[in-house]
Amino acid sequence: MFQLHKSVNQKINLPDELGVELFLKREDDIHPFISGNKYRKLKYNIEEAQKKGFKKLLTFGGAYSNHIAAVAYAGHAFDFETLGIIRGDELRDKIGGNATLSFAKKHDMQFEFVTREAYRTEKLINDYQDYYIIPEGGTNALAVKGCAEILTETDAEFNYICTSVGTGGTVSGLINCSQPSQQVLGFPALKGSFLQEDISKFVSKTNWKLITDYHFGGYAKINLELIRFINEFKGKQRIQLDPVYTGKMIFGIFDLIQKGYFPKGSKILAIHTGGLQGIEGMNNVLKQKNLPLIE
Repeated sequence: MFQLHKSVNQKINLPDELGVELFLKREDDIHPFISGNKYRKLKYNIEEAQKKGFKKLLTFGGAYSNHIAAVAYAGHAFDFETLGIIRGDELRDKIGGNATLSFAKKHDMQFEFVTREAYRTEKLINDYQDYYIIPEGGTNALAVKGCAEILTETDAEFNYICTSVGTGGTVSGLINCSQPSQQVLGFPALKGSFLQEDISKFVSKTNWKLITDYHFGGYAKINLELIRFINEFKGKQRIQLDPVYTGKMIFGIFDLIQKGYFPKGSKILAIHTGGLQGIEGMNNVLKQKNLPLIE
């Protein structure tokens, strides 16, 4: 698809007395606009759309969706028309004030804004038979196949593989390519028990677990503690985390390390799944709430 930068494993500085090593796989650096798991999820879907002769892509998402931005750019790059079904008809006249939608529009995506009730109906899919349809968040069997390419042979040295979880595609791919000796930990960014079942549709291995204590109240929910953590982490490690996914996961990993969850001598690999384009939109929300901004 694209010329990618190599994803490197960057060591995170931790006090020696904690007795574990933590590395962050910098998937956020592999491409400037389709970074992290979004590239992995789209890779084989784009190939499939091309193979079947589709000229149009359709997908779904909210106002600050990383997936919407990535599909818009991919469509522009590979000469597909793109249509985004956007949750929330109140956004129709607010594109200019939304960084994600403005980026998608700049790359020629068309929008259909629908109410939250209509967004949940299958009729939307049935109305667009000439489009190659990519699910919300990009998760399907082809996305899982792409995410299985995140780990390399050299990653076999790690005892734990950690990732944030949205729709379950990334963690499913990681489970499928993990070693039997490895434990895969998923950190859901939203509330709900449905993810266990969704992930089980794509995997047969049992070496995985969801850590559900670090969603901060649900999808795109954030508080002062998480903001401070993300900003302090950037100051100390020189790595930007996003507030919706990777920031919550790294917060959770740090907390589990402090609580002794990981045995002494453990090597932990966390996946940076990108999502940095959403920071501007989140900061607009934080301004309205008179909270500190993500730096």
